[in-house]
Amino acid sequence: MKGLTPICPYCKKFSKAVGGNIIYPHRDDLAHLNFFKCDPCDAYVGTHRNTGKPLGTLANATLRKLRNATHAVFDPLWFNAGKGIDQAKGQREKRTEMYAWLCQSMGLRPDECHIAMFNEERCLLAIKLCREKPKE
Repeated sequence: MKGLTPICPYCKKFSKAVGGNIIYPHRDDLAHLNFFKCDPCDAYVGTHRNTGKPLGTLANATLRKLRNATHAVFDPLWFNAGKGIDQAKGQREKRTEMYAWLCQSMGLRPDECHIAMFNEERCLLAIKLCREKPKE
């Protein structure tokens, strides 16, 4: 199992698997989710429900705030795509298109271009690019 356990980018030690009740003790709706956590660094990351693999890299409080800020400017670029019965399909297509744009704009490979994998520098660049993107 250690092969799947991510190493903390801050202290370079293995994280440990914990339940959502540890990360969000006040959120019963998240208690069933799984995370990897580094206690000394207060860094954590969620996992894929089907595979148990990390959704990105462990993030401390500062990086979590930056990733949330990145989502706050990126998600509106795709979220309102599509109407009515095809809204979910429209959102998926627009999200894919916007990630491709972000990937190209940041000079990243597609496997590197996911907000949950961004460090602070990449978050700041993505925020800048999203804010400067002309409205369609």
